[in-house]
Amino acid sequence: MVSIQSGQGQGPTTVRRTEGDLKRRRALADASAGISPGEADVPAEAAKIERFRCVIYLCSAPNANIGAPRKECTEYAEAFGWEIAGVIEDHAGLLPPEGRDGLRQAVDRIKLGEAGAVLTAWRSMISPVPQEYGTVAREIEKAGGFLHVKDSARGEHGTERC
Repeated sequence: MVSIQSGQGQGPTTVRRTEGDLKRRRALADASAGISPGEADVPAEAAKIERFRCVIYLCSAPNANIGAPRKECTEYAEAFGWEIAGVIEDHAGLLPPEGRDGLRQAVDRIKLGEAGAVLTAWRSMISPVPQEYGTVAREIEKAGGFLHVKDSARGEHGTERC
């Protein structure tokens, strides 16, 4: 007979596993995950998993206010649990990507391992020219990271252009 009571009338549960049972269960879980015995015995400091880091890159015309895209990118990164390693803003206008110091700094952060991604608000903040955009994306990938555009549609059809 199966009982479908929702735990009413039952007291708090007690731990019934001995230390030996816990070790055996841990060993079984490690074995099923393909971890060799002793391999999982890593000091806590070495086993600590760091949050993924990104650098936010924004580009605008010289006198444009990019507070809203900065806020959107910050909230977007936080929604994914990404740590923001830095926010770099270029107020360079219509310069090609290779002429922008801020974009170079963002790529350098990837190369130095300070971040794993460059996050930007719109595709046009990298370049409205597909070939230039592709060149920057490949450079970031070769450095070990990736380029992530929060809203690619706005950069293609919106009025905000770098």
